[in-house]
Amino acid sequence: MFFSLSRASIFFLIIATCLLSACSSLLPRSSQKIDLPWRSYEEAQQAFASITPEKTTLADLHTMGIRPDYTPNVLLLNNSDVIRRLGISSNLDVQFLSPQVQRCIAAHESCRAYEIEQKHLDHHRHGNFWIDFLNFRRQTTISGWQFSALFIMQDDLVVYKLWTGKPNILQEDEERTPLGPLQGLGARQWFR
Repeated sequence: MFFSLSRASIFFLIIATCLLSACSSLLPRSSQKIDLPWRSYEEAQQAFASITPEKTTLADLHTMGIRPDYTPNVLLLNNSDVIRRLGISSNLDVQFLSPQVQRCIAAHESCRAYEIEQKHLDHHRHGNFWIDFLNFRRQTTISGWQFSALFIMQDDLVVYKLWTGKPNILQEDEERTPLGPLQGLGARQWFR
């Protein structure tokens, strides 16, 4: 005896199969990027390497796209900010700095710096769509890179540079809520 299905039953089975499958393509994705002036970590390192203390000028930095009025996330620091960034708390600390930085700090008004932070982060949610949608479990992979640089200038000449960075960011986040969509509901919600 063969099992006979009507068209409506077949349609219902197809819809049910699609709804119950783990359609991770339906999960949201997000990206956090600041691509100016560099598109990758390697590009940022190359640009940083091309800057030579006591040769590179402020105009050269602007030509490279590093300028507070144009480039996002470039912070203009004054003399006091430079001292704080370098962690200087006394005259003894200044002695351990390079001579170029010592002269710059002593110049007060003509000492300033650019601090730039560039990053690119992708947030990718994965797993079962319905488990995620109903808030039982959310799995997110965060990947990308981050590069930060400090350029100390006296007058219009770069006298010192520092950098730090994370060439490869990879982070797995998992959030579990055993009660799913009911997790956030408390007694106050039921007795309003």
